[in-house]
Amino acid sequence: MTTPKIIDDPLYQLLREGQTGVFNLRREAGDACDLRGTDLSGLDLRGLDADGLDLRDCYLRQADLRGVDLSGARLEGASIAGAKISGAYFPAELAPEEISLSLLHGTRMRRRHGEPDGR
Repeated sequence: MTTPKIIDDPLYQLLREGQTGVFNLRREAGDACDLRGTDLSGLDLRGLDADGLDLRDCYLRQADLRGVDLSGARLEGASIAGAKISGAYFPAELAPEEISLSLLHGTRMRRRHGEPDGR
Protein backbone atom coordinates (compact mmCIF):
# COMPACT_ATOMS: atom_id res chain seq x y z
CA MET A 1 0.00 0.00 0.00
CA THR A 2 1.30 3.43 -0.90
CA THR A 3 1.24 6.35 1.49
CA PRO A 4 -1.25 9.03 0.40
CA LYS A 5 0.52 12.16 -0.74
CA ILE A 6 -0.05 15.87 -0.45
CA ILE A 7 1.07 17.53 -3.68
CA ASP A 8 1.78 21.10 -4.79
CA ASP A 9 -0.63 20.97 -7.75
CA PRO A 10 -2.75 24.18 -7.71
CA LEU A 11 -6.00 22.32 -8.44
CA TYR A 12 -5.36 19.81 -5.67
CA GLN A 13 -4.69 22.71 -3.30
CA LEU A 14 -8.06 24.21 -4.25
CA LEU A 15 -9.75 21.04 -3.01
CA ARG A 16 -7.77 21.13 0.22
CA GLU A 17 -8.87 24.75 0.72
CA GLY A 18 -12.55 23.87 0.23
CA GLN A 19 -12.83 25.61 -3.14
CA THR A 20 -14.57 22.81 -5.01
CA GLY A 21 -16.47 25.23 -7.26
CA VAL A 22 -13.27 26.91 -8.41
CA PHE A 23 -11.70 23.47 -8.94
CA ASN A 24 -14.63 22.51 -11.18
CA LEU A 25 -14.37 25.75 -13.18
CA ARG A 26 -10.63 25.32 -13.71
CA ARG A 27 -11.10 21.75 -14.92
CA GLU A 28 -13.92 22.88 -17.19
CA ALA A 29 -11.53 25.45 -18.65
CA GLY A 30 -9.09 22.66 -19.50
CA ASP A 31 -6.73 22.62 -16.51
CA ALA A 32 -5.47 19.11 -15.76
CA CYS A 33 -4.94 17.67 -12.32
CA ASP A 34 -3.39 14.35 -11.35
CA LEU A 35 -5.06 13.29 -8.11
CA ARG A 36 -3.95 9.67 -8.19
CA GLY A 37 -2.70 8.53 -4.79
CA THR A 38 -3.39 11.84 -3.06
CA ASP A 39 -4.67 12.49 0.44
CA LEU A 40 -8.23 13.82 0.27
CA SER A 41 -9.14 12.73 3.78
CA GLY A 42 -11.57 14.86 5.77
CA LEU A 43 -12.29 17.19 2.84
CA ASP A 44 -15.75 18.52 1.98
CA LEU A 45 -16.04 17.43 -1.63
CA ARG A 46 -19.77 18.06 -2.05
CA GLY A 47 -20.42 19.59 -5.44
CA LEU A 48 -17.30 18.05 -6.97
CA ASP A 49 -17.56 17.27 -10.68
CA ALA A 50 -15.77 13.94 -10.51
CA ASP A 51 -16.43 12.87 -14.09
CA GLY A 52 -13.16 11.63 -15.58
CA LEU A 53 -11.14 12.13 -12.39
CA ASP A 54 -8.45 9.55 -11.65
CA LEU A 55 -8.89 8.92 -7.93
CA ARG A 56 -7.13 5.57 -7.90
CA ASP A 57 -5.28 4.90 -4.65
CA CYS A 58 -6.69 8.08 -3.08
CA TYR A 59 -7.26 8.32 0.64
CA LEU A 60 -10.80 9.65 1.20
CA ARG A 61 -11.11 8.80 4.90
CA GLN A 62 -13.94 10.82 6.47
CA ALA A 63 -14.35 12.93 3.32
CA ASP A 64 -17.79 14.39 2.65
CA LEU A 65 -18.89 12.84 -0.63
CA ARG A 66 -22.63 13.34 -0.15
CA GLY A 67 -24.38 13.70 -3.48
CA VAL A 68 -21.18 13.40 -5.53
CA ASP A 69 -21.51 11.47 -8.79
CA LEU A 70 -18.41 9.29 -8.82
CA SER A 71 -19.74 6.99 -11.54
CA GLY A 72 -17.33 8.44 -14.13
CA ALA A 73 -14.28 8.46 -11.84
CA ARG A 74 -11.54 5.87 -11.37
CA LEU A 75 -11.66 4.61 -7.78
CA GLU A 76 -9.67 1.37 -7.83
CA GLY A 77 -7.45 1.22 -4.79
CA ALA A 78 -9.15 4.18 -3.10
CA SER A 79 -10.24 4.00 0.52
CA ILE A 80 -13.38 5.73 1.84
CA ALA A 81 -13.24 4.70 5.52
CA GLY A 82 -15.78 6.68 7.52
CA ALA A 83 -16.69 8.93 4.57
CA LYS A 84 -20.13 10.48 4.25
CA ILE A 85 -21.57 8.90 1.09
CA SER A 86 -25.32 9.53 1.28
CA GLY A 87 -26.62 10.13 -2.23
CA ALA A 88 -23.26 9.42 -3.86
CA TYR A 89 -23.09 7.40 -7.07
CA PHE A 90 -20.28 4.90 -7.53
CA PRO A 91 -18.90 3.29 -10.70
CA ALA A 92 -20.88 0.22 -11.79
CA GLU A 93 -17.67 -1.82 -11.88
CA LEU A 94 -17.33 -1.50 -8.09
CA ALA A 95 -19.36 -4.16 -6.29
CA PRO A 96 -21.51 -2.89 -3.41
CA GLU A 97 -19.54 -5.18 -1.09
CA GLU A 98 -16.29 -3.45 -2.05
CA ILE A 99 -17.80 -0.06 -1.25
CA SER A 100 -19.17 -1.31 2.09
CA LEU A 101 -15.88 -2.92 3.11
CA SER A 102 -14.01 0.25 2.27
CA LEU A 103 -16.49 2.44 4.12
CA LEU A 104 -16.54 0.29 7.26
CA HIS A 105 -12.98 -1.07 7.36
CA GLY A 106 -10.91 1.14 5.09
CA THR A 107 -10.08 -1.57 2.58
CA ARG A 108 -8.97 -0.49 -0.88
CA MET A 109 -11.73 -0.84 -3.48
CA ARG A 110 -11.29 -3.23 -6.42
CA ARG A 111 -13.19 -3.58 -9.69
CA ARG A 112 -15.33 -6.66 -10.17
CA HIS A 113 -13.43 -9.53 -11.79
CA GLY A 114 -14.02 -9.68 -15.51
CA GLU A 115 -15.07 -6.03 -15.76
CA PRO A 116 -13.19 -4.16 -18.46
CA ASP A 117 -11.18 -1.14 -17.40
CA GLY A 118 -13.21 1.02 -19.75
CA ARG A 119 -10.90 4.03 -19.60
